[in-house]
Amino acid sequence: MTPSQSLDHLFADLLAQQRSGTTKLPPVHLWDPPTSGIMDLVVDREGRWIHEGGEIKRERLVKLFSTILKREGEHYFLVTPVEKWQIRVDFAPFYIMAASRENRDSQQAISLTTSTGETVVISAENPLWVDDSEGTSDPIPLVTVRGNLPGLVSRTVFYQLVEWGHPGKDGGLYVESMGSQFLLGMMD
Repeated sequence: MTPSQSLDHLFADLLAQQRSGTTKLPPVHLWDPPTSGIMDLVVDREGRWIHEGGEIKRERLVKLFSTILKREGEHYFLVTPVEKWQIRVDFAPFYIMAASRENRDSQQAISLTTSTGETVVISAENPLWVDDSEGTSDPIPLVTVRGNLPGLVSRTVFYQLVEWGHPGKDGGLYVESMGSQFLLGMMD
């Protein structure tokens, strides 16, 4: 058994929880109708879905929309087999609201929960990275939720990850999950 397979076995329950949410997703990667137009729908920086200026409060509707979301380049679309509507995403279509960690046999797995209720285990398949391309000194932590769809890690969750981090020999602060190291930032 390879190290990756043993970690998958060790954390099988966490990975199953993550996959249980993704097995119900429609096959949007197979759908490629022509663009129908631009919809007045925005996903803001905190993961709120705003239609024509008003926040969509129905959680089930937001969750449904999040399952038919597709990204092509820098553009986001709500897609069905016959329609494809471009929407605006301010930063990332998902917002990470909570984190938990499991330690087993000296290995750690960190699970993140999105505002739509999806669970993501930080791993090579769902990497965590910190972007600083906005030109600010504030770190912008992101994680791949599914496919090429990122989630913005809330400040509270990022501080929790920093607390769980450990210094590397290169002066970086790292957090470990599923046998991989993820850089949170450089320490002064």
